[in-house]
Amino acid sequence: MSNLHAFLHPVEGNETKEIIISSRFLGEDGRPVPFKIRALTQEENAQLSKRSMRLVRGGTRGEKELDNAEYSSRIIVAATVEPDFSSEDICKAYSTMDPLEVPGKMLLAGEYKRLMDAVMDLSGFHDDMEEDAKN
Repeated sequence: MSNLHAFLHPVEGNETKEIIISSRFLGEDGRPVPFKIRALTQEENAQLSKRSMRLVRGGTRGEKELDNAEYSSRIIVAATVEPDFSSEDICKAYSTMDPLEVPGKMLLAGEYKRLMDAVMDLSGFHDDMEEDAKN
């Protein structure tokens, strides 16, 4: 029997998760407010990567390279559901109209890394499929 059915009808990939990034963001009850993140598909990842390419100075004509800082910002903005870094209110609060600048202004370096790691995990970058297959 063919396993084709599994590939034609995969489980929905719009997985979300709430995570505590920092104890600096407190709700009215005094407890840390979680960030809500979602998994990114490879199609979304490829688009974010493509939009983060920059021309190389002094390189051959038309040569491009990935701007890692911009790519990271794009991933975080795209995958974070709450807070919505694109909202006008949050952009104003952090003195920018560019949502890509908000996470860098809002988060400490370690918080930014925790958020990025959580997004990457949820999106399957750190899956241990090989380990699971061995067991």
